[in-house]
This record gives sequence, C-alpha cells and structure tokens, in this order.
Amino acid sequence: MAQVTGIGGAFLRAKDPKALYEWYEKHLGLTRRDGCFGFDPAQQRARAVVAFFRTDADYFPVAQPAMLNFHVDDLDAMLDALTAAGVEVDPKRDRYDFGDFGWFTDPEGNRVELWQPKEKNK
Repeated sequence: MAQVTGIGGAFLRAKDPKALYEWYEKHLGLTRRDGCFGFDPAQQRARAVVAFFRTDADYFPVAQPAMLNFHVDDLDAMLDALTAAGVEVDPKRDRYDFGDFGWFTDPEGNRVELWQPKEKNK
C-alpha cells in the first residue's frame, strides 16, 4: 500500500502575503525559494509532527484554524530578539524532556510556536 513519507508544507491564508513573507524573513531569518519558504531536511533537528486539536481546545486561539511551529536552535535568544524588535511575545515558556517551547504573534495576529528540540544524544 502507498504511504505518506513526510510533511510537504503548511499553507495559510494571509491578508498581505508579500508583507508577511518579508516579516518572517526579517525576524526569523527564513529564506524564500521558489516563492515559498523551504527547509533542508539535513537541518531538521527533530521530527515534524501533525497534531489534531479539538475545535474548542485552547492550546492556540480558537478563531485561528492552524498554528505554525518552527524548530529553532536557541529558543530564548530568538524570543529575546523578537521582543527587542517589538514583536508580541508570550512570556510563558514550556520545557519538557523532548524540547522547549515559546510563542509569538505575527503581524496578522497568528500565534506561532517555536520549538527547540533537545539534542538526540543527550
């Protein structure tokens, strides 16, 4: 039987896609290739996940249909840089044995999650 072999992408609607691309490039250092952001599989530090939440779950805003989650190499430094740039950053941090999590809100009001995976060999 045929099977899925990985995540192909995340697709979100935006009021101003061009401005949102530019914001993510400036604040997260993402690089656009072929009109979208792409990630080299060799740079992935942890697995990509797909998780389904109940429509009334409060893990991210109920009015927001999806939430992006990006791997980062230094969660606190990234969130400090976003705060210094005037970005709305949630002061809460969750720390687990599989990684650390933090959140910010992008210019279109989307809550975005950052995940610093724990090193595999630790």
